[in-house]
Amino acid sequence: MRSIWNGAISFGLVSIPIKLVNATESHAISFRQIHLEDGGRVRYRKVCELDGEELSGAEIGKGYEEADGSIIPITDEDLAQLPISTAKTIEIVSFVPADEIDPLQMDAAYYLAANGATAAKPYTLLREALKRSRRVAIAKFALRGRERLGMLRVVDDVIAMHGLLWPDEIRRPEGVAPESSVAVRDAELDLADALMATLGEVEMSSLKDEYREAVEAMIEAKAGGAFEPPSEAEVQPAGGKVIDLMAALEKSVKAAKASREGAPQEEADVTPMRRTRKTAPAAPKAVGGKKSTASRSRSETEKARKSTSKKSTAKASEPKASATRSTATKSTATKSAAKTAAGGKTTAAKKAAPRKRSSA
Repeated sequence: MRSIWNGAISFGLVSIPIKLVNATESHAISFRQIHLEDGGRVRYRKVCELDGEELSGAEIGKGYEEADGSIIPITDEDLAQLPISTAKTIEIVSFVPADEIDPLQMDAAYYLAANGATAAKPYTLLREALKRSRRVAIAKFALRGRERLGMLRVVDDVIAMHGLLWPDEIRRPEGVAPESSVAVRDAELDLADALMATLGEVEMSSLKDEYREAVEAMIEAKAGGAFEPPSEAEVQPAGGKVIDLMAALEKSVKAAKASREGAPQEEADVTPMRRTRKTAPAAPKAVGGKKSTASRSRSETEKARKSTSKKSTAKASEPKASATRSTATKSTATKSAAKTAAGGKTTAAKKAAPRKRSSA
């Protein structure tokens, strides 16, 4: 790979000669501007505004435009005379844990290649030190006319450097977050966790730019004269639609499971979940499922308790009823005996009483 910058890594008193190589490349398809009438190329010409003459690259320099529109010429010699220690040096200033670097600061990536046999030993030393410490090196370097911030880390057996934006180049996200406060329920978080677990991980090397492949296929077909425009895909309008978040999460989980199992996603119908008032987080329940074993056991226990209580009440009432019947029988017998005794006394009294003789 062709180097774009030669210099050295300054690691304390250790100097490591290196070459800077681009670690990334763009595969985006670029187009030329053409004249629609005849297909001719449209080019941009560099013309001086004062005399209208077209200029070559050798005749073009740098200049800084002030607020009033005046231009201050700046030459390469002017820039070379500036006291910048990082003009040809990647100066390591500190070592920090990798998670302290905000991904928003990440910029272009480069590989640092050892430049010459004498660089192999210190290069390997720095690489192994970074591996063992599990840290990254923060460095300053100058490239393309400006001083930059960088992060050095180990990729396989190579030291890579990521260009970093300066902290004051990161804009604060003011006015970006939703203005109104939104409450998210535990059940919704549980379903979101289930969806994340279902989607799982992916091999980054398996991801590809499908749009670029489609553009390349179209260009190839047009070059061969056999291009047929595809049928226009139906585009669903985005936004402005109120959805049931719980139902959408449930459908997403089912669709992800069906996709992983090779089943058609259309079978993943959704039944809205029953809303609960539980505040404690719980594992997501399957829609339409049966009651849990714990619920059935509690219900059966309550039924058994009620049945036992009824039987106990019935048994307890039987002796009372028997006692009542016995008491009633005794009372009846007593009354009968009393009546019999009273009747006997009456009969005896009648017999014992003297009969009155009637007077003639």
